[in-house]
Amino acid sequence: MPFNTEKYNSLKKSIPSGITIIAVSKTKPIEDLQEAYKIGVRDFGENYVQELVDKHEKLPKDIRWHFIGHLQSNKVKFIAPFVELIHGVDSEKLLNEINKQGKKINRKINCLLQVYIAKEETKFGMDEEELQHVIAVLPELEFVNICGLMGMASFIDNEQIIKSEFTYLKDLYETINAKPQTTNHKQRTPNPKLHTLSMGMSADYKTAIDCGSNMIRIGSMLFGERNYNH
Repeated sequence: MPFNTEKYNSLKKSIPSGITIIAVSKTKPIEDLQEAYKIGVRDFGENYVQELVDKHEKLPKDIRWHFIGHLQSNKVKFIAPFVELIHGVDSEKLLNEINKQGKKINRKINCLLQVYIAKEETKFGMDEEELQHVIAVLPELEFVNICGLMGMASFIDNEQIIKSEFTYLKDLYETINAKPQTTNHKQRTPNPKLHTLSMGMSADYKTAIDCGSNMIRIGSMLFGERNYNH
């Protein structure tokens, strides 16, 4: 189905102000994104690097592109020049590659650190120990800007479990922000000041917002089901 303008407007009215809606447009044709753009949508989320690059080339340049899939280190260079935010940074290796590509083009790249909060092995993300280690090495990464955390809850029909997973991530987020913002000799901040907590999709965004999310990734509600035969 084409982009559902009615549902988008209804969603905007139903959520608190200050929450960013990422219209997840993966596998959807250019025409659907153009319809969304016409009514003011500017934040689009894509899962595949080549598809993101193609759409970026064909669509208006004031669109803010979010890479929300699992990003391979060897693909970073293709999106580094224009991506607005990389949501799924799940390893130190990937972070180093993003910094390397940012340095090449003298561009600081916005990122979210992905934390593993689900009970499913199919999800990506760092555990708490890995997260603290990555935060400790951030002062050396001049071309990475850590804006916040991202997590994906278990894909189950149990709101209590989903709520506990989102609450865990919110607690981590607040713990990091509660630490002193000390600087090293290069005047960079080892402990980042986070402002984005990205959690919640079409099925669980209401619970995510209740738990403190300020960025939700909405796909099927706005664009219909995915077409993976493209």
